Amino acid sequence: MDSAFLITAFVTLFVIMDPPGMTPMFLALTQGMDSARRRVIALRACLTGAIMLIAFATFGEQLLGFIGISMHAFRIAGGLLLFLTALEMLFERRSKRREDRAEEDDHEDPSVFPLAIPLISGPGAITSVILLAGQQPGWAGLGVVIGVMLSVILLVYLCFLSASFFERLLGKTGIIVLTRVLGMLLAALAVQFVLDGIKGFGFGG
Repeated sequence: MDSAFLITAFVTLFVIMDPPGMTPMFLALTQGMDSARRRVIALRACLTGAIMLIAFATFGEQLLGFIGISMHAFRIAGGLLLFLTALEMLFERRSKRREDRAEEDDHEDPSVFPLAIPLISGPGAITSVILLAGQQPGWAGLGVVIGVMLSVILLVYLCFLSASFFERLLGKTGIIVLTRVLGMLLAALAVQFVLDGIKGFGFGG
């Protein structure tokens, strides 16, 4: 296997997933939770994201084509869902719901959405594994792509585990400010997903 491909695949997926950049997002989405619950959510999010990316790396465009969905439509849908999460972060709706449920056992769980989908296994990561798997046909090439992807997701998990340290460092006021800022950035990212999907259909230049 070409070492240049390994480096390219790792750098591509690392930049797309951005493990360090997802750490403050994880912190904002799990605000007020204890370390044990955060570990469970981090593990579930990473496992779910890994399964999603393995499925897309293995079956690629055939999976979406089978149900009649293009990558551009998938990107737009992911952007719209992400935008809803951004609005909740900006207007503290997530925090309010968490306070209302403080005495209940079924706390809100962001592990599948939006952590696993679309932050870990978003349109960018899905597109990347499809393209990388296409560059290395055969089961051996697929195994290499999956192995590289899992190594990046392991880094995501390790970064998630450091969230409690950042929470103690920032304090309650710092977390509130960070949540607002990340809400704005997440909204911008969501809009970019939608715009990229629209351009993929030939609109907007």
